[in-house]
Amino acid sequence: MTRPDPSFLRRLSLACGSFLSILSKPGFASRVEALNDIEPAPQPVEPPKAPPAPVSPLREAPHEAALQLLGLLQRDARFIDFIEEDVKAYSDADIGAAARVVHEGCRKVLREHFSLQPVRAEAEGSRITLAEGFDAAAVRLTGNVVGKAPFTGSLSHRGWKVSDTRLPKLAAGHDASIVAQAEVEL
Repeated sequence: MTRPDPSFLRRLSLACGSFLSILSKPGFASRVEALNDIEPAPQPVEPPKAPPAPVSPLREAPHEAALQLLGLLQRDARFIDFIEEDVKAYSDADIGAAARVVHEGCRKVLREHFSLQPVRAEAEGSRITLAEGFDAAAVRLTGNVVGKAPFTGSLSHRGWKVSDTRLPKLAAGHDASIVAQAEVEL
């Protein structure tokens, strides 16, 4: 039975004790010196491991485009104003009326600046089978996910992908972090 490797504190204690014994006991020093002359026992050879999969470096998303989109949503839909408003005091009818204005403005921005397409062409609710090697970035599995592909399930959302983006160009020196200017009425 092999003994477990000693802890750091135990090794420190052994080192200090051995050091003092080497200095004070010539016979002990000879035995320690003989230990240093012994070749280490060969270590068992492990089978070669597969190299780890390369990790894709993370890239930073251009924050100016996100700020620009937020500014467009605020300009055309008053999106930030709506989200930042505490709606607890308003009736459902008032919130619904405001949501209709925000919805129309958001839809206008999306249609003006983006071309959207569904990720999956099938109708929502239809049964589909995902073959091995399906694009996990485009399809998220939910529910009881067990085992490996192929997977058969019900399409609960077709997903969206952007096929074209048409954001306005930014002038040099434009501060994209100002998504809505303060307004001063004179």
